[in-house]
Order: sequence, then C-alpha cells, then structure tokens
Amino acid sequence: MKIIFAMAAALAALALLSVNGSGVNARQLSEPYAVPEFTHAEPENWINSRPLLRGDIQGKVVLIDFWTFGCWNCFRSFPWLKNLESRFKGQEFMVLGVHTPEFDHEKDRRKVAEKIREFGLEHAVMIDNDFSYWKAMRNRYWPSFYLIDKVGKVRAVYVGEMREGAEQARYIERQIETLLAELG
Repeated sequence: MKIIFAMAAALAALALLSVNGSGVNARQLSEPYAVPEFTHAEPENWINSRPLLRGDIQGKVVLIDFWTFGCWNCFRSFPWLKNLESRFKGQEFMVLGVHTPEFDHEKDRRKVAEKIREFGLEHAVMIDNDFSYWKAMRNRYWPSFYLIDKVGKVRAVYVGEMREGAEQARYIERQIETLLAELG
C-alpha cells in the first residue's frame, strides 16, 4: 500500500510540474476525492475563525491556500486571493488558508498572526505546525491551491505564485465560476 501511495505521489508531482497545453500549472483530477477532515480542532490553531469542520464548508466552493510566512511567492499571491474574495463576495465561495511552516521559527502563532494582519487577510487560517493537514492533502509545495467543490470533493490542484491577471489565475477564476454554477 505504501508503494502505491509513493507512486501516486510521484506521478502527482510530475503532473503538477508539467505544464499542460493551456500554459497553466494545474492538475485537474479525473477522480475527485473527498477533502479530508481538518486536523486541528483547538481554537489556538485557528486565526480569523473558530475551528472549522469539513461539514462547515459543505455547499461552498473553497480554495484552500497552503502557505508559510517565510515564502515570498505566498505573499505575492495574497492580493489575488483578497481580490477573489471580493469578486465572489455574497456567493457560495470562501478562501481557507493553511499555514504550514517550512522552518521552526515559522511555528510561532504570534508571528503568523502578525503576518495575517500585515497582509490584511480576513479569511480563516488553520495553523498546521505538525504538517498533519499538509500530509492529509498530500501537499508538497508552497504555495499550493486546492479547489474544492460544493459537495466537498477536491477537483483541482494548482501550484505556484498567483498574480491578478496572470493566465493561471484567470484559469482558476473560470474554474471557480464553473463550480459555483454547479448544483451542490
């Protein structure tokens, strides 16, 4: 079983690193899978929200953003994320941040909260210092974005910095619109 997961992870990494015909660094999933339950239920592991459960996101299109506060590519994606939240305000859409530290000094909740304030992030952020959600989602990169449909299935994975107007960002926005139009 471990060999199958290792092979799947290697294939997923190759798929994520290859650029498809649209020029977008994305992997649409032919077999969507259920988003795992959030691995942190303690209030101190959440910023801008009470601890969420998987059921709290049912009926919404969710973009999960894996980031860490020492990652410049992550920071450069924040304006785009904030614009997405504004653009889709009032619709069944939400951004959910997962802060998973690359280095030990990034495990400090106070420093994470400072960065969230500095960048004006208002969406829920789960602090994943033990990498449990990172592992549950089979993530490998900062930043990475997972697009979840209204029934809680991971439908696509995107890797890399996102900037307003960039081809990959526009592609994700079209995918969000498509998922919002689907019945939940």
